[in-house]
Amino acid sequence: MEVKTSFSKASRIPETVSTLINEEFVLVHQQSEDTSVKDEKPQLKVFSNGDDQLEKAMEEILRDSEKDQSNFTALREGYSDASSQAAGDESADQTNQPSLHLVLDPSTTEISAPRASSPGEPLEEDSVLFNKLTYLGCTKVSAPRNELEALHAMANMKSSSQAPLPVTLYVPNVPEGSVRIINQSSNVEIASFPIYKVLFCVRGQSGTSESDCFAFTESSCGTEEFQIHVFSCEIKEAVSRILYSFSTAFKRSSKQASDHVKDFVLPTPDSDVYTFSVSLEVKEDDGKGNFSPVPKDREKLYFKLKQGIEKKVVITVQQLSNKELAIERCFGMLLSPGRNVKNSDMHLLDMESMGKSSDGKAYVITGMWNPNAPMFLVLNEETPKDKRVFMTVAVDMVVTEVVEPVRFLLETVVRVYPANERFWYFSRKTFTETFYMKLKQSEGKSHTSAGDAIYEVVSLQRESAREEELVSPTSGGGPMSSQEDEAEEESDNELSSGTGDVSKDCPEKILYSWGELLGRWHNNLVVRPNGLSTLVKSGVPEALRAEVWQLLAGCHDNQAMLDKYRVLITADSAQESVITRDIHRTFPAHDYFKDREGDGQESLYKICKAYSVYDEDIGYCQGQSFLAAVLLLHMPEEQAFCVFVKIMYDYGLRDLYRNNFEDLHCKFFQLEKLMQEQLPDLHSHFSDLNLEAHMYASQWFLTLFTAKFPLCMVFHIIDLLLCEGMNIIFHVALALLKTSKEDLLQADFEGALKFFRVQLPKRYRAEENARRLMEQACNIKVPTKKLKKYEREYQTMRESQLQQEDPMDRYKRENRRLQEASMRLEQENDDLAHELVTSKIALRNDLDQAEDKADVLNKELLLTKQKLVETEEEKRKQEEETAQLKEVFRKQLEKAESEIKKTTAIIAEYKQICSQLSTRLEKQQAASKDELEVVKGKVMACKHCSEIFSKEGALKLPAVSTENKGIETDDEKDALKKQLREMELELAQTKLQLVEAKCKIQELEHQRGALMNEIQAAKNSWFSKTLNSIKTATGTQPPQQPQPPPPPKEGST
Repeated sequence: MEVKTSFSKASRIPETVSTLINEEFVLVHQQSEDTSVKDEKPQLKVFSNGDDQLEKAMEEILRDSEKDQSNFTALREGYSDASSQAAGDESADQTNQPSLHLVLDPSTTEISAPRASSPGEPLEEDSVLFNKLTYLGCTKVSAPRNELEALHAMANMKSSSQAPLPVTLYVPNVPEGSVRIINQSSNVEIASFPIYKVLFCVRGQSGTSESDCFAFTESSCGTEEFQIHVFSCEIKEAVSRILYSFSTAFKRSSKQASDHVKDFVLPTPDSDVYTFSVSLEVKEDDGKGNFSPVPKDREKLYFKLKQGIEKKVVITVQQLSNKELAIERCFGMLLSPGRNVKNSDMHLLDMESMGKSSDGKAYVITGMWNPNAPMFLVLNEETPKDKRVFMTVAVDMVVTEVVEPVRFLLETVVRVYPANERFWYFSRKTFTETFYMKLKQSEGKSHTSAGDAIYEVVSLQRESAREEELVSPTSGGGPMSSQEDEAEEESDNELSSGTGDVSKDCPEKILYSWGELLGRWHNNLVVRPNGLSTLVKSGVPEALRAEVWQLLAGCHDNQAMLDKYRVLITADSAQESVITRDIHRTFPAHDYFKDREGDGQESLYKICKAYSVYDEDIGYCQGQSFLAAVLLLHMPEEQAFCVFVKIMYDYGLRDLYRNNFEDLHCKFFQLEKLMQEQLPDLHSHFSDLNLEAHMYASQWFLTLFTAKFPLCMVFHIIDLLLCEGMNIIFHVALALLKTSKEDLLQADFEGALKFFRVQLPKRYRAEENARRLMEQACNIKVPTKKLKKYEREYQTMRESQLQQEDPMDRYKRENRRLQEASMRLEQENDDLAHELVTSKIALRNDLDQAEDKADVLNKELLLTKQKLVETEEEKRKQEEETAQLKEVFRKQLEKAESEIKKTTAIIAEYKQICSQLSTRLEKQQAASKDELEVVKGKVMACKHCSEIFSKEGALKLPAVSTENKGIETDDEKDALKKQLREMELELAQTKLQLVEAKCKIQELEHQRGALMNEIQAAKNSWFSKTLNSIKTATGTQPPQQPQPPPPPKEGST
């Protein structure tokens, strides 16, 4: 894979291919449409990139290799110039071009050809083979389109690979092909998967150890798991070539998918689709008792109706395919103005007749239409020249084999003319629509008769609607169909300013050329680099326009103007109202300037206002906003203002506004002279029509074509203007006139003006059409010497006119001008007087309303004062009640405190008694214990007693004495227990009283807090607020109003 090619920088392709090159020589496989030619060899297409010397050198090399190296494998293709030959022209002219051969070493060259396979091997697809690759392995990834994750996986595989495997990689050339990884040593397939499963390709970053690596991710076996396969290439530069092959495979796959979408299959006779042809005819009363068909326009085929004349609508329905369905009757014909109308907006016509045609092949329905009815007013008024009117007609048919009624709906364009209008050129062609009705057999329905199937309608679609869906599958977002586009171009609606999308795609070769040129330019900003004019003629890439425009205008580093702009936007301008009015009408079709008070309109207002302050002589003029808007679409407002000032001053645009537009009229004279020289027939036609240049070319010069033409054309014109100067306007104007010459020669005065205003800008909505026009404009020769000559002729003509003019005529003209000025001033005076009177009346009305409002407020003030007195009295009463409650609460609090003190003393006394009793009990227990010990000693001293005691284990007395002693002991215990219970009861009662006292204290404190809150709330109530507001209002009344006395101050609580 050692093909010697020159590689350029890779460019990113998001979500598909990360790097892509624009090579000078690309190996491709020739896919001939003639399948009978089996011996045709793979060929090498040579792209010269516009270098003639390179073309000649390659041609010599190829011819020498054909003579000297015929024994090697050759890849042959007819030589073609990639910059000028289209794909279709290549195949057509290939037989007439010399065959050129390039000898390549088969062992080291990637070959784009099918390989012969043995019976044991699967048939190999048409693929590009890449050798000298090392397979580093594969691993799972979670985000298959994440470049950072892919690079991380690539680095890991590169560092962890122990035994790299030499492989051959097959990249398919066909959309249904598969990517295959083959082990070179064993010729065993490691992996294979269809090209559509490859999700993302990426190469290693330059300057790293992975710079010779590339990888791609694929969906694993139809699951949600994804794998990344990593490869290393011996030849680092070949990585770009491999990714380019992947990119080509992706494009072919996507193109094939889009072709499948556009396939359209007509229904077969044995299918469930039934085809009907429905024709519409409108007839008008001819005044002789008959109805004659309405004429139709020969080109656009719209109906030409006359006002106020009774009409008949005739609809013919004929089945074209499938089993014949029986039409029983039509139970309604409906008509409505407009298109896409609702069912409720349709109006029923009176039926005149229905039945089969004379040959029995069609069903004809006739309805009476009274156009004077109010609901048909739109279809009975004369249609303006710049508008068109739609009409919708529908018939509801009862078909024997179909369950529900079938509605055939037709939409057509009509124009309404006066009743006495006569038509000389018209068409009798019938308006016909084809309908496709899809049926299915109904289940569970009873049959009308034996053998008759009952169907349900699945869909009913017009052929025109199907074609529109194929062209634009999504409503609103897709491109217009060809019919809609043509109708839009033929309509009388002007193209809105700011219309058109500008492609940002640019071939890498052109970007490379601009990058090299800008590099040289930045090194020497004083002199424009060589080759600049050639590149600008092809158009500046959209991504570089901001930088290139500033360099061309010479304001790339104008810091003084930037600082001045920031000061200018803070100044006031006398033309702010005019600017505000104009910016809403500037580029209304562009999203950036669409919203009122949006960023676009705000920046545009600032630039126009700043220039009106900066240029006091000219100020702001209508049309300047369009040029400023074009600049704003490419750069910030500060830089846009600098370029705008440069165009106005250095390029001479402001001179067109000076001296009563004298220079502008000179431009018109020069344009007419150029037309007389280069387009004499068109100039003669305009002279016959008295159509002068200022009638159609004013906006061309004053707005530099920015007001009406699509943006793709406008941007290209600004490219050339900044590079070549104002003379480019003549080039573009002549190109427009030349391309429109045939249409203008057939137009009258009004038609020509309408063509310049409406149809001409619409022709260049397509970027390709605009590009061709600009190529033609650049090829037109407009010598500067000739323009100087025409300028001198204009000056001489003007001087001779002034000299030859009769003084009386001059005085009369001056008198007329003064009279017009006087009338204008009088009108302005009348307007100001009227405005003054209107203002006085309005002020009188406002004064009366203010007085009425003052009376109402005075009445409200009196009522508020009365409420204030009542509120103060109520406040005084509440303060007295509050004082009484405070006194009651104070007494209750003192009583509770005394009870608490008493209870505390009782508790202390109780504690003291309990302590004394505890001490006494302890002493008694100690004394009893001592006496018991003495008794035990005496008992143990007695022999008899000791035996009894030791034998029984306790001292036993006689029964009677023991019982008596026990009774005495029990009595004493009961007495002690009773006394103890009484003391505990007394303690519990004391505790209970203490708790009750605490609860009562808390309740009293809570009541006191609540009363304090109520008092505070009463102070801050709405009465208090009303009092304060009344005080404020009273303080602001005029001196004659009495001021209420201040409220009494509240005493301290």
